[in-house]
Amino acid sequence: MITKRIIPCLDVKDGRVVKGIKFDNLGDVNSPVELAKYYSSCGADELVFYDITASSDGRKLFTEILTETAKNVFIPLTVGGGISTIEDFDRVLKCGADKVSVNSGAIRNPEIIREASQLYGDQCVVISVDVKRVDGEFRVFAKGGREDTGMEAISWIKHCVELGAGEVVVNSIDTDGVKEGFDLELLKQVCEAVQVPVIASGGAGCIEDFIALFKEIPDIDAGLAASVFHFGEVEISELKKVMAENGITARL
Repeated sequence: MITKRIIPCLDVKDGRVVKGIKFDNLGDVNSPVELAKYYSSCGADELVFYDITASSDGRKLFTEILTETAKNVFIPLTVGGGISTIEDFDRVLKCGADKVSVNSGAIRNPEIIREASQLYGDQCVVISVDVKRVDGEFRVFAKGGREDTGMEAISWIKHCVELGAGEVVVNSIDTDGVKEGFDLELLKQVCEAVQVPVIASGGAGCIEDFIALFKEIPDIDAGLAASVFHFGEVEISELKKVMAENGITARL
């Protein structure tokens, strides 16, 4: 059985980690460097760093704080925010990222996925998709969840994987920050549609939510969360212990 990954997410705005509900009402949490050090040492399998306003602000990702964060991380680091060109991929990788996550940039220019996967390998290219229900349909949103693209999410994700994305992060706007569990209906459809690793994001409120995720969707590869880890509501070591007790393979 494939080891299930637990991934804390650092949503960074103006050099600080923030967290909100349904991508709104952002509140300050901590320094990304300090949190990265903590998670790197306490059992996290990977770490995700998102410069969450880079795309909506129309600017490049902040590299200074990323470089400092990467220096303190000894687990795989995925970085996203404002990635819209091959040069952005190159710059972020040179700052210390292991994988690059692209979202709004791929919506504007899907070919960036193909170009990046050919240059750096598909294992390096992560497609991050912000999804919200609109009139009964799973819809793709851009610019940090601010803009409805009108695209149906499952077909968009399939297209991105066909272009060369080696991993998919599914961010459910409907469940983000609500802490009532992952969006299992959405995640099941994504796992059925693609053959690459799928990471669930949005909705974790307690250890049981992760257990339900991995039991309900055996094909899911990882659970990603932010506030439950940042505020100590879920300790990663305890989560992995409970996973093991439930027959879910984890790196202890």
